[in-house]
Amino acid sequence: MKILTGNSNRPLAEAISAKLALPLVKANIRRFSDNEIFVEILENVRGEDMFVIQSTSFPANDHLMELLITIDALRRSSARRITAVIPYYGYARQDRRTGPRTPISAKLVANLLTHAGASRVLTLDLHAAQIQGFFDIPVDNLFAGPVFSKDIQETLSNRNLTVVSPDVGGVVRARAIAKRIDADLAIIDKRREQAGVSEVMNVIGDVKDRDCILIDDIVDSAGTLCNASVALMDQGAKSVSAYVTHGVLSGGAVARVAASPMEKMVITDSIQATEAVRVSPNVRPLSIASLMAEAMKRISEESSVSSLFD
Repeated sequence: MKILTGNSNRPLAEAISAKLALPLVKANIRRFSDNEIFVEILENVRGEDMFVIQSTSFPANDHLMELLITIDALRRSSARRITAVIPYYGYARQDRRTGPRTPISAKLVANLLTHAGASRVLTLDLHAAQIQGFFDIPVDNLFAGPVFSKDIQETLSNRNLTVVSPDVGGVVRARAIAKRIDADLAIIDKRREQAGVSEVMNVIGDVKDRDCILIDDIVDSAGTLCNASVALMDQGAKSVSAYVTHGVLSGGAVARVAASPMEKMVITDSIQATEAVRVSPNVRPLSIASLMAEAMKRISEESSVSSLFD
């Protein structure tokens, strides 16, 4: 196997490369004066099992085009198999029609990746599991749950824990972690009046005098989690922390988290941390390099990936 990376998250790619003891393939990814992207692979990859690491995070369109053009370059260089390793799959929140005359962009991106020449996709905590069905090629959807569970047991083991899902849609994700750490489960019932704005309505479950852990897949504006943390504290929670897979954290999200009752927010490095995240006292990154590296190794060796989560 050989590993290649785009420009979206080089630190994660280098960490995965170190875990696998494999150097990154040399490539020249540059832009012309009009910002057109050009990719040149500087090593022979004929007949190789190639893994291209690229999150489609901000700027999402640039990073997506980088990934598509890199896959095309590898296909035309006679790579045997091309696995698109996408720690954060952008456009995943557009997985269904939310009204008349609206797109299903997650399906469009799946089509683009397939037609560009990807043989399979490796990703982490898809926003909706059914996105796997948008592809006509194999998809391995990893879960950050084991990484989160290990960190919770190491840092919060002496507390009276309750795992909380910030909405009904995330119950399965929250329940899986609650089961791993042997904790109770609570649910936030919320009503979203418009995109990016949420209003907390109810806390389902007993959180009084409990140390609550909010579990989510994506934090963007952080409005949902901040509102949820206020609701939990109002219901008598002792403390509130959050574990989120993809820290998009756009706009003033980091400042919003700092001003909220949240003790800390833990995110993975699926998206390269911004300067605001790096200097924040209560946002902590957690590496997924070991998880991604092990999954890539198993795919290359044609062994089971699902057994990673048994």
